Amino acid sequence: MLAYVFWHWRSPTVEKTDYQKHIIDFQETLGTHKPGGFQYSTVFEIEHAPWSEGVGEVYEEWYVLDNSAALDALNEAAVTGPCKELHNRVARDAAGEIAGLYGLYAGTSGLATARVARWFSKPSGMTYENFHGILQPEVQQAAGTLWQRQMTLGPTPEFRWHSLQDHSLPEIFVCLKVPLTQIWSGLERTP
Repeated sequence: MLAYVFWHWRSPTVEKTDYQKHIIDFQETLGTHKPGGFQYSTVFEIEHAPWSEGVGEVYEEWYVLDNSAALDALNEAAVTGPCKELHNRVARDAAGEIAGLYGLYAGTSGLATARVARWFSKPSGMTYENFHGILQPEVQQAAGTLWQRQMTLGPTPEFRWHSLQDHSLPEIFVCLKVPLTQIWSGLERTP
């Protein structure tokens, strides 16, 4: 399972409620006209992201996909047909954006219930086997999910932890904690 993650922030001349409505309109239309390999999407508002040019709220869209082949279908569907104008409206209102690609490393996707995220990197010198051994019990205990950045795409640290509760990770992991406010989820559209 993969996730295409897209961060964007609105132009200061655009009202927050209008921007969120345009995001939701696009998401609902994409969910109605699902391309092959696209499972669902979820949109969070976060207070800020270090890679967002110092602006206030940032929107974080997670597009959960079966595999990398689904990226082409998602890209095509997002900018053509019934989604085209809705996509273009959000793009016109955005002041900036950046994206990344993530693979599910441990747990189940769990995005629909996530309320807290932690970004962190594997400590230098630690093997992935040891890393996995330390985090696997944490994932199970907290019913969390762990995503790993793929092919070094994106500006973020290598790993992203999602959980419903504010579950602290072992101190060897230096984490950037990000509270999540979900503004839309298309999970209910999946069979």
